[in-house]
Amino acid sequence: TVQWHFEDIIRDPKIEPRAALVLKRKIDASNQERTDLVEYIDSYFLQKYAEVKVQPNATINTESPAWAIDRLSILALKIYHMKEEAERTDASPAHRKSCQQKLSVLLEQKKDLSTAIDQLLTDISEGKKYMKVYKQMKMYNDEELNPILRGQKQG
Repeated sequence: TVQWHFEDIIRDPKIEPRAALVLKRKIDASNQERTDLVEYIDSYFLQKYAEVKVQPNATINTESPAWAIDRLSILALKIYHMKEEAERTDASPAHRKSCQQKLSVLLEQKKDLSTAIDQLLTDISEGKKYMKVYKQMKMYNDEELNPILRGQKQG
């Protein structure tokens, strides 16, 4: 939720450049924390399903369970904020109607994504799908991979 509000603030066209820079760094740090948490959750799932016998015809999913759950958490934030917009008493009826329609789509998406996550976990537990987790390898925070940070370290 904090990052959601940071993202709102940084889009203010009148934001002072120094404040934007500080905020951008907070957003980057928050993203890194989120990535680390997702990878930690995936390590839990890897351990939980380590003894599952993978079927010969098992397939891999496009994303890991934890990244799907991460998308679900972002979707929950969108739903919360879209509901606020749909119920705003100071907004025009057209705005509220538009937001209500968007909210309906988001709620359907939540239902579908929740079902897909449940099915993925079931398929993994039955060996119909297997997990393969890749670290995200974020390069922008790494002093060895980001040429600007590397230059500052050497200089």
